[in-house]
Amino acid sequence: MIEKICNKLTEKIRNKMPEIDNEKAEIINYGLQLVIGEIPKTFVIIAIAYMFKVLELTVLALLFIMPYKTFSGGVHLKTHIGCIIATSLFYIGTAVLSKHIIFEQIYLKYIIIITTWVFSIIMIKLYAPADTENVPILRKKDRDFKRKLSYITMTLTLVCALIVKDSVISNLLIFGTFLQTIFITKFIYKITNNKYGYKEYIKRQNMNVTT
Repeated sequence: MIEKICNKLTEKIRNKMPEIDNEKAEIINYGLQLVIGEIPKTFVIIAIAYMFKVLELTVLALLFIMPYKTFSGGVHLKTHIGCIIATSLFYIGTAVLSKHIIFEQIYLKYIIIITTWVFSIIMIKLYAPADTENVPILRKKDRDFKRKLSYITMTLTLVCALIVKDSVISNLLIFGTFLQTIFITKFIYKITNNKYGYKEYIKRQNMNVTT
């Protein structure tokens, strides 16, 4: 249903703007699917979070982790249902974990934060911004900018986890950062049948040169 709506909207846009080629039309269509798809996804997440009595924590997870997620990127599921399930598991799962897993010893909390920070730094260096074939980030300037902001937002989130007195919210920041970092890794891309858009573009360029 959403795909049909987006296809019609893309067709109308192309009729009004004939200069849009097929490649740009695909990007517009993909962007429309992301935006329109967010509406039912948001309602589903709110409903499930309410059922599990973690609505407030889920909203906080959305607000706190979104900056890091925006700049670092991550996988996109092929279907809207898959996307809804994955997003729900991500944010609601983060809320549930932070509510039920408490780090009693302060030194343990520090060790987990430092370990998460080091792991995230390495993964950002290797994979961020983690784009997709549908919306590749090709300009070096854009990639460098998003990577730098990934470092900054991730670090700030974990610094907040260090200084926040509420242990549940602190855990929310830790788990959310760790899970978002996992979502940009090659392992997750492989099991979800995703490919990094920029790397695929470079691969095709090299193949064209050799041929």
